[in-house]
Amino acid sequence: MSVLPYLTAAWIFLVGCHGLATSRNLIHAVGCLAVCQSATYVLLLSVGYRHDATAPVFSDLAPGSRPLVDPVVQALALTDVVVGATVTALLLALVIQVAKRHGTVDPDELTELRG
Repeated sequence: MSVLPYLTAAWIFLVGCHGLATSRNLIHAVGCLAVCQSATYVLLLSVGYRHDATAPVFSDLAPGSRPLVDPVVQALALTDVVVGATVTALLLALVIQVAKRHGTVDPDELTELRG
C-alpha cells in the first residue's frame, strides 16, 4: 500500500484551498472549490484500490478465485462526482445572479453583503 495517492489527494486539496483563499473573483473561487472537491475523488479511489483486483462481476470468474474491488467505494466516488457537478452548477448560477444584481464578481466590492 502506497501513500502516494493520499499525498496527491492532500496536495490537490491544498492547491484548491490556496486558490480559494486568494481568489478575487467568484467564478475563480467556484473553480477552486471544485478542485478541492476533486481531491475526494482521488481519496475515495485510493481507499478502494486493491492491487491485482478485478471488478466484482462474477460472470466469467468463480467467486473467491481472485481479489475483488469494493464496489461501495466506487459508488461513493460516482455519487461524489454527481454531487460535485450539482454544487458547482448551483454556485455558478448564484454567481450569475450576484453579477446581475451587483454588477461585479469581486467579493471585496460586494459591500452590501457585509454585516
